[in-house]
Amino acid sequence: MFEHEQLFGGAWLGAYASLCFSCGYFAYDQLDMLLYRLYSGWIPGILVHHLILLVCFTLALHRNVTINYLILTLICELHSIFLHMRKVRRIAGFGDAKSRMVKVEWVLNWTTFFIARFGSHILITYKLVADAAKFRKGIELPLALFGMVGMNLLNIILGLDLYKAYKREKNERKCQE
Repeated sequence: MFEHEQLFGGAWLGAYASLCFSCGYFAYDQLDMLLYRLYSGWIPGILVHHLILLVCFTLALHRNVTINYLILTLICELHSIFLHMRKVRRIAGFGDAKSRMVKVEWVLNWTTFFIARFGSHILITYKLVADAAKFRKGIELPLALFGMVGMNLLNIILGLDLYKAYKREKNERKCQE
């Protein structure tokens, strides 16, 4: 299932359509964030994340290669569910750090961060390096490695930001007691 030939040249059922849909979503989300300034920081990680995905996905779709590699990268988006859940909870004013719901949310947030986001990207990067000799000469391997190095750096930054948020909420809980 995870042989280089299938990951590089094949496309699982629905994979091509899923990447097309994801490309459209990331383009729309990027435009929305830029138009309405829905980001923070000098170099917002989310905008860099979307830019890397758009470049890699669009080129892969155009050349019809590495489709399955890119589908595996979307596993990390499972973690986004819990990032968004946390944001919606805080916007809605349910910020009681002592509640069972918040504690479960943090467990799910950390679990999906390490397994779906960080772990899957490290394994994909390993697979790319291990299969480097099997890639034809061209842009695919350098672009894939650039994309995964970028994603792994963004994951480290996200992990640090998540840790800061966790510590902040934990300190709020101590202050409430």
